[in-house]
Amino acid sequence: MKGNLFYKIFGTYIIIILLAVAIVGFQVTGQIKARQMAKIESDLITYTGMIDQLCTRAEVEAKLASIAKLADARITLIDREGNVLADSEAPASEMDNHLNRTEIQEARVKGKGTAIRYSHTIGIDTLYVAVPMMKDSQITGYVRLARPLHEIKKSLAAFNILIFQSFALVGVVSFIIAFIFSSRLVSPIQEMEQFTRKLRDGDMSGMLLIDSSDEMGRLARNINYIVTELQEKVRLADEERGKLEAAFASMTDGVLVLDNQGRIEALNNSFKSLFKTRRRDIVGRTPLEAFRNIELEKAIDRFKATGLPVAEEIMLGGAPDMILDVSISSIHGLPKGEEKMMIVFHDVTRLKKLEKMRVDFVANVTHEIKTPLTAILGFIETLQEGAIDDKDTARKFLQTIRRHAERLNRLVDDLLFISNIELGETRLFFESVALGGIMESVLSMIDQRVREKGLVLTKDIPDDLPPLRADRDRLNQILLNILDNAVKFTPEKEKISVTARLHDNKKHVIVTIADTGIGIPKSEISRLGERFYRVDKTRSRELGGTGLGLSIVKHLMKAHGGEIGIESRLGGGTTVSLSFPVYISMEE
Repeated sequence: MKGNLFYKIFGTYIIIILLAVAIVGFQVTGQIKARQMAKIESDLITYTGMIDQLCTRAEVEAKLASIAKLADARITLIDREGNVLADSEAPASEMDNHLNRTEIQEARVKGKGTAIRYSHTIGIDTLYVAVPMMKDSQITGYVRLARPLHEIKKSLAAFNILIFQSFALVGVVSFIIAFIFSSRLVSPIQEMEQFTRKLRDGDMSGMLLIDSSDEMGRLARNINYIVTELQEKVRLADEERGKLEAAFASMTDGVLVLDNQGRIEALNNSFKSLFKTRRRDIVGRTPLEAFRNIELEKAIDRFKATGLPVAEEIMLGGAPDMILDVSISSIHGLPKGEEKMMIVFHDVTRLKKLEKMRVDFVANVTHEIKTPLTAILGFIETLQEGAIDDKDTARKFLQTIRRHAERLNRLVDDLLFISNIELGETRLFFESVALGGIMESVLSMIDQRVREKGLVLTKDIPDDLPPLRADRDRLNQILLNILDNAVKFTPEKEKISVTARLHDNKKHVIVTIADTGIGIPKSEISRLGERFYRVDKTRSRELGGTGLGLSIVKHLMKAHGGEIGIESRLGGGTTVSLSFPVYISMEE
C-alpha cells in the first residue's frame, strides 16, 4: 500500500505538470491572439491608407460595397463632426454620431486610431481602425474599417483543441512518468521503513537489498552495517544474558534482586523452594514486608549506609531451626540512578545441625569411652596396690574390668559397623527370607528377659506373607535391636505386640513392634537414630545400651531399601514400623 510520501511526491509532480501546461497554454494562446490581432490591425490600416490615398470621398461612397468586400471589412465614412456619411453594412441615417468613439478621437489626435469593442450591430467583438481624411492639412472626415474577430475566435478555438489534445497526451505521458519516478523514488524508502519497523518489533532477520549508487544505496548500506553490528551485539548480549539466567536459575542458593526503591524485583527457583513461596506473593514488596525480620532489615540498612558487602548469619522464616548465611552486595555495571541490590541466602541449617551432631558425637563417644576406661584404670591401680593378693577381691575386680572392656569392645564394634555401612564396605547378601522363621529366632533370644519382667508379648504374623528381600543376619540384627529397646523401656507387667501385614501396594511388608512403655517426647523423635543420642541418658546407660542401636537400624533399613517410622508419646508407649521390600524371583 502506498504511503503518504508517495502521494506527496506524485501529487507535487502532477501539480507542477498542470501548472506548466496551464502557463504554456496561457502564454501561447496570448501570443497567437496578439499576433493575429496585430496582423488584422496592420491589414486594416493598410486598406484604410489605400482608401484615403487612392479614392476621393465620392468614389469611396460609390464603391463602398466593393471596397468593403475587397478589404473583407466593414467600411464607415464619417465627417469631421462625427456624422456617418456612409456605411457598407447599415443605413447611415440610422447610425449614431461617432465623434466620441475611441478610434475616432485617437485618429484625430494621433493620425491613426484603433479600438476593440463589442458590436451590437453584428453581435461580436470587433476591431476598429480609423484614419483621418485630409485636405489642405485639414481633417475633412474619417475612414473607419471594422473587422469582426471571427477569425481570431475560430483560430483560438482550433488552437485550444489542438493544444488540449497535445497537453492531454503530454499529461498522460507525464502522469505515467511521474508515477514511475515517484514509485522508484519512494520504493527504497518504503523498504527501509518496513525493515526498520521489523527491527523495532525485534525481528532482525534479513538485509536491505537496494542496488543503487546514489544516496539511497549508501543509506541502505549504512543501515545494513548498523544492523549487522546490532545483531552481533544482541547476540553477545543474549549469550551473556543466557549464561546469567542459567547461572541464576541453577544456583543452589536463594537469590533476591532489589530495585533502586528497595523492592523485590526478581528471585530464582532456589529461593522459592527454600521459602516455599510464589513469585507473585513477594515481588514488588520490601524485604521487611516479605519476611518481617528485623535482623535482615538491619543488615540491609547497614549495607545502604556503607555501600560495602554485608554477610551475616540470620534466622528467617519464623522457624528457629532455619539458619541462613545472608550476603548482601550491589550489582555493578548499571546506570546511575538504577542501582540494584542482590541478597543471597545460603541455607546452613543442615550444616549447623551436623556441626552440633559432631560436637555431641565427640562428647558422647568421649564420655562412653572414658567412663569404662576410668573404671578399668581404677581397678587395675587398686590391684597393683595390693588388692591382687586378695583372691576374692581380685576376682571380683577382674570381672568388673572384663565387663567394662566388653562394653568398650561392643562400642568399637558398633562404631566400626556404622562406619563400614556408610562407606559401603559392609556387603549384604540379599535372599528370600521368611519373616516368620526370623521372628521366632529373635523372640527366642529375648524370651528370658521378657519372662523376667513379666511382660505380655503377642505376635500376629500371617503364614501367607510373601518372603522378604533381605540379608538374613542383618534382618535378625534389625529386629533384635528394636525388640531389645522395647523390652528395655517397657515397665514390668506391660505389653509388647509384634504384627506384620502386606502393604496395599503388594511390594512391601510392614512389621510393627508396639509397646506400652515410657514413650518418647514428640520433640525428641526426629533425633532418634543419631549416634549416642538417648532420651534418658542416665537410664539408658544403666540398661547397658551404647546409644548406637537405632542408628544401626536406620542405616541397615536404608541399605535394604526399606523405611523406618516411629510414633510415640511420653507415657503412652512407642510404635516402630519397619517397611521391607518383598522378594521377587527372576522367574516372575
